[in-house]
Amino acid sequence: MTRTALVTGGSRGIGAAISVALKEAGYKVAANYAGNDEAAQKFTAETGIRTYKWSVADYDACASGIAKVEAEVGPIDVLVNNAGITRDAPFHKMSREQWNEVINTNLNGVFNMTHPVWPGMRERKFGRVITISSINGQKGQFGQANYSASKAGDLGFTRALAQEGARFGITVNAICPGYIATDMVMAVPEKVRESIIAQIPVGRLGEATEIARCVVFLASDDAGFITGSTISANGGQYFA
Repeated sequence: MTRTALVTGGSRGIGAAISVALKEAGYKVAANYAGNDEAAQKFTAETGIRTYKWSVADYDACASGIAKVEAEVGPIDVLVNNAGITRDAPFHKMSREQWNEVINTNLNGVFNMTHPVWPGMRERKFGRVITISSINGQKGQFGQANYSASKAGDLGFTRALAQEGARFGITVNAICPGYIATDMVMAVPEKVRESIIAQIPVGRLGEATEIARCVVFLASDDAGFITGSTISANGGQYFA
């Protein structure tokens, strides 16, 4: 039986690597994206993975988008909550809009995506919910009170929901990447990037494919005894 995976933020960066890795592992994959039509079209042309546009911050859009994916690709067995944004600012300068945008996408978005697929997973007695949190949800980060709070919230969500899903064959886990060589990180000034790498014991940035391999494992039958867990993929920068 070929299982279906849905990856939010799945057409760029870490999400794109996850989508491709799951396809290569034999899953039928759908990738959600929020706004970059050109990137999504290019991704589909290069990989053959269907892309679907909606904001994870909108519950109704998530419900209708998921229904379309399930009608066209199949019932969702694996959900990867990868979509996330930053709106960084020191707390004394942070606006309510910056706070709400990040919480609505990074934390409420995880609820908005997981809630509609949960009944089907319970009925089929199988499911994998994998949420991409962050090292900064574990240790905090200056200028990221909103982002760190949202990503820490994802971990609490994971641990609580794992207890509800266990008897239905559903595992719920999280991955906390450290600094990964995405376009966003590679775009920062070289001196800043060097200062980041100096804090990583393995002496380099992570690769998106390394996070993707963690997802493929957690999605597999081999990971059926792992739930409520967090994989810290950060090169030894922080130990939770």
